[in-house]
Amino acid sequence: MIQVVLPKNLQILAGVGRVVELEVPGQATQRSVLDALEASHPALLGTLRDPQTKKRRPMVRFFACEEDLSDEPLDTPLPGDVAAGKEPLLIIGAIAGG
Repeated sequence: MIQVVLPKNLQILAGVGRVVELEVPGQATQRSVLDALEASHPALLGTLRDPQTKKRRPMVRFFACEEDLSDEPLDTPLPGDVAAGKEPLLIIGAIAGG
């Protein structure tokens, strides 16, 4: 089971708690985890990534094992501790302003 930690706005939208556990078939990558997340919570479709290109939305960041994975290719394997369910994949809404 892979654990995904969602920010409050996405928790409310999806009607879930802070941590969502997902069964991800095959190799754990950003793409496979986000595919599983959107399949189990359709309200999140289009909020994390563009529906056509599947690229990350500009104000969304992905972190795992104290690393920013946001700019990694979508099919890069996630760290082993995330794939094993020992560490979560964090989805963070970036803050901008001035």
